[in-house]
Parts: sequence; C-alpha cells; structure tokens
Amino acid sequence: MRVRVVGSSASVPRPGRACSCHLIRTREANVLLDIGSGALANLREVMDYPDLDAIIISHMHADHFIDLVPLRYGLKYGPLLRDGRMPLWLPPGGEAQLRGLAATFAPEGTQDFLDEVFEIAEYDPQGELFVGNLAITFAKTIHYIDAYAIRVERDGASVCYSSDTAPCEEVETLARGCNLFLCEAALGLAHEDGPVRGHLSAVEAGEMAQRAGARRLVLTHYGTEFAPGELEDAARSVYHGPCAIADDGTELTI
Repeated sequence: MRVRVVGSSASVPRPGRACSCHLIRTREANVLLDIGSGALANLREVMDYPDLDAIIISHMHADHFIDLVPLRYGLKYGPLLRDGRMPLWLPPGGEAQLRGLAATFAPEGTQDFLDEVFEIAEYDPQGELFVGNLAITFAKTIHYIDAYAIRVERDGASVCYSSDTAPCEEVETLARGCNLFLCEAALGLAHEDGPVRGHLSAVEAGEMAQRAGARRLVLTHYGTEFAPGELEDAARSVYHGPCAIADDGTELTI
C-alpha cells in the first residue's frame, strides 16, 4: 500500500500547497481521501484522475471537498475522460449539501451537473466499505460539524486518517495499532479553549498517536504559523515512534 500526500494544508493553503487530500494506492485500487482546494492540480502530477476508483469525503467543509467542482469539469469536458461514472462517497447528509452547491451553477444542458459524472452515495459510518481490495471503516470525530476519521486496510497493512478532530477517543480506537496515522495538527503549537473544539495541536496529535499505539505518525493539515520542525519536535515530545511532517508530494509506503 502506498500513500501520497496530495494536499497537506489547513483551510488557508500554505503558499504553493493544496488543502486536504490523500491518495491511497495498491495494485488493484486507487482511492482518494478528501479533495480540498488545489488538490486536483497536484493529483494530476502523479496520475490520470479518471483512474481513481473512488473518492471518499470525510466531512463537508470546503477545504476537504471543493475540488470536486473542477474534477467534475475535467470528467465532463476532458482532456481526460472516463468510462462510466466515478464513485463518490459522502458522509451522511453530504449529498444534499453538495447538490445545493451544484444548484447554484448555471445549467449546461439537460443532464444533472453531478450525476453525469459521479455515482454519489453516502457511507454508513457504522459499517464497512470496500473498494477493490481495500476495506474502509470510519469513526466520528469531534469537530464543528459531523466529520469522520477513515481507516483503510489491506492484507494487514493499515492507514488511519484523522480528518478534522479535537482529541477524541473514538478516533484513537480507529487508529489502534495502525501502520500509519495521518493526523491533523491545525492548531500547530497553539491551544483551542472553550467548550466547543474541532482541531488538534501537534502535542495533542502526538498524544493521540501514542495512546493509539500507532506505529508511525505523520502530521498533516497545518498552516504557516509555525515551522514544520517545531510541530515535529512538539509531537515527538509525547509520541515515541517514528514521526514526520507531511508535505504535498510526500510518498509513504506501508
């Protein structure tokens, strides 16, 4: 299993970087976890987008799904076309939100803006999803809207993507013993106070990885307020396994 970080930024992209997007590849399947702003351009550097077998969206914040719009134009008009519609898995309630957005665009003919190129469905967070030889499970995170961490497994190899979350036992359980934990660190070295939270600091990401027994931690979904090395050092202060910082183009093998 190979993992490519297509987009590693938080909601305000770092210069020259894209928002959340991670590509999971095996010989049998190519699955995209989220497709935030700028992600499609980065994806095209490594593969032809019609070769994706599925896209799975963790939650309906724009920095995690908005490049579905340029992808739709690419699938409809080219230069790369696809035989059949692309499976698009959204969180519960996501279809109505995406269709509401699409309804604001001017009609381009008699066919539906989305259904012409996407096969849309909502995943069951309590169930298991299969794409090729990949088994995919979910856990609800602690965020400002409903969001879901995603675990992808194949033949004993596993990667868990935290999505956006504050410290969360359910996400730790999903990440238990995973080979790779892609964990957000949107707060950097800062803190989020108050009763409503939705993100992690680098230290909190390290603590979650340590409690989960994750074999490797890679911090992602971060901004420009702090140097990447500072974030890595902060996570390493509480996490005792291998730790690194994601960047657009980072390739990882499990």
